[in-house]
Amino acid sequence: MSSTLTLRIAHLYPELLNLYGDSGNILVLRKRMEWRGISCEVQEVHLDDHPSFADVDIAFIGGGSDREQRIVCDRLLSVRNELAAFVEDGGVLGAVCGGYQLLGHSYLMGDEEVRGLSLVDLYTDRGSPRLIGNIAVQSRISAQPVVGYENHGGRTHLGSGVEPMGRVLHGHGNDGVSGEEGCLYKNVVGTYVHGPLLPKNPGVADYLIARAMERRYATSELEPLDDAMELAANKAMFDRLMADEGKEL
Repeated sequence: MSSTLTLRIAHLYPELLNLYGDSGNILVLRKRMEWRGISCEVQEVHLDDHPSFADVDIAFIGGGSDREQRIVCDRLLSVRNELAAFVEDGGVLGAVCGGYQLLGHSYLMGDEEVRGLSLVDLYTDRGSPRLIGNIAVQSRISAQPVVGYENHGGRTHLGSGVEPMGRVLHGHGNDGVSGEEGCLYKNVVGTYVHGPLLPKNPGVADYLIARAMERRYATSELEPLDDAMELAANKAMFDRLMADEGKEL
């Protein structure tokens, strides 16, 4: 691809939202673009910044503790309308764990119901025990199962028109009951999968890049890459999980 093609990533509050190495997702997106000759510009958005999404192609919100999640939510509520316009215009947004919970109407912090961003029709309450462990998910956005790690006390419930990211093959997912994991809405991908998400799941990374390319340049075709190492890591984890299905890991 021509090097004149450029995609811009807004990495929201990396100093607070980097639980389980979530910033590694940005490294994966950057390298997979560069390997294809696509220029990648990453803008880190910090607490004192007032972000604009006018020239952004991909926004990313990682996971953090309850305290950090609350701080970030307060900041994002101040630019909620701009972020919502970005989403409704087909902007690509990836959100992991605490970032995923922020997408909805509300989430519980202890016994307090905290207002969310209402970008997606979902809400999160809490349950016991925490849902912890390795996870594998079958999703239409990846040719391979999505694998990683989850650790959340939240139980996320999707509205009737919101598609889950996928179906749980091993682990807990959104609520430990429905068999659903994550959400898909327009070009938003929300998920509880940490690890970080993208190194072992190149299909998810390419889904985000392809959607951004389609919006910016009206093409979603990506040159294939040699993903032998990534796919071997994905398969090794998936095979282990399925071999241990029903056992405590």
